[in-house]
Amino acid sequence: MQMLQPYRDRIDALDDRIVALLVERLAVIREVAALKSREGIPAVLEERVRQVIERAAGNAGPADAELVRELYTLLVTICCDLEERIMERERAA
Repeated sequence: MQMLQPYRDRIDALDDRIVALLVERLAVIREVAALKSREGIPAVLEERVRQVIERAAGNAGPADAELVRELYTLLVTICCDLEERIMERERAA
């Protein structure tokens, strides 16, 4: 098991960076949700959803494109759900 430690350390370091970026992304999502709420824009814009997912998959390269597409589909779905919850709260306030 000791031979795995260097890989685990690298994965942990990457995870730290990924989480920091996710937190930053979620902060932007919150800003966008507030703007959409004020302007009457729907939370989910299907064309933009497709653009984000395909852009990410395209950046991954052929070997990882499908996995990144799956991950980003989940990420974008979660972010759209967050936007909808924020917008519902703002409408209720």
